[in-house]
Amino acid sequence: MRHFLTCLLASLGLASACGQQNFENADVEGFSSLIDEPGVVVLDVRTPKEYAEGHITGALNIDQGEDDFLEKAKAALNRDKTVAVYCRSGRRSSSAAGRLAVEGYRCVNLKGGIVAWRDAQKPVTTSTYEVDVFKTKSGKTVKFHALVHASIRMEYDGKEIEIDPVTKLGNRTINYSAFPKADYIFVTHEHGDHFDKEAIKALTADKTVLVTNKRCGDMLGYGQVMGNGDETKISDDITVVAVPAYNTTEGHLQFHPKGRDNGYIITVDGLKIYVAGDTEDIPEMNSIKDIDVAFLPCNQPFTMTTDQLVGAARMVKPKVLFPYHYGQTDVSGIAAQLKDDGIEVRIRHYE
Repeated sequence: MRHFLTCLLASLGLASACGQQNFENADVEGFSSLIDEPGVVVLDVRTPKEYAEGHITGALNIDQGEDDFLEKAKAALNRDKTVAVYCRSGRRSSSAAGRLAVEGYRCVNLKGGIVAWRDAQKPVTTSTYEVDVFKTKSGKTVKFHALVHASIRMEYDGKEIEIDPVTKLGNRTINYSAFPKADYIFVTHEHGDHFDKEAIKALTADKTVLVTNKRCGDMLGYGQVMGNGDETKISDDITVVAVPAYNTTEGHLQFHPKGRDNGYIITVDGLKIYVAGDTEDIPEMNSIKDIDVAFLPCNQPFTMTTDQLVGAARMVKPKVLFPYHYGQTDVSGIAAQLKDDGIEVRIRHYE
């Protein structure tokens, strides 16, 4: 495997680092080609302030100067992925790449950092939303933007898909008027961290299809209502199934009663995505199969504990798991609990 990686990097114009360093160096063109390959994670190790001023699209930000850098990196990064790492000029990222390589990660450092990247007129963005990219059955791209808590933006084949959009949560605000209009909006239930009329209005155009549970449909007076078990085809290559989402713990049943709220299984050109909504580890999850990407909630008393989430993940068995809706819950240990289950856990800013 190591020999194969070396050959791949060489074919992309990358070179081994000198001396005892156990990572690779890449020039701008080699780095640009590499990050378009499947199985590569882009890591920006600058400060959050530097990151906010402009970064490579989709890059994760973990400041290598912080004492808990390695702890955060281990929670966020999968050792099966190549880590394409950069900083301002290449010095901090060289240090970070070396530290990560010692921990068993395959790392490639951008020579000259983002300064060289900008000089080569490569694109940067100021969006602070993390982006994860997946390929569909026919090779099309699906991008997931981690907005906040339970709000997810998806891009697919020129289409915009919004899930539970909200304009404000705590001190975090999303200006949906600056977003493209949505082709599809999905709402799981009526709570304010999932259902926001202002956000829906800002995203809606004549073409927009809104899918909700019955309660939200009644409150809005429009939209395509789906109940648990309903299935619909909203385009030639997108199908949706509404699945149960409810509480099972005594004393919590009033938050999400059985039969009222939805989770959604959205299949996009063969890529099967499970957005669970607000739920605990319900028995119906045993019948949810062949999931590529799952979003499972974690914040008691409203949804699951971390142990419940691990149990739910073992029922659903997604290829990639995003804990979301987690508020102040510490989800950093979930990856370690699932390391032997063949489930890749990605921690994003879904507080």
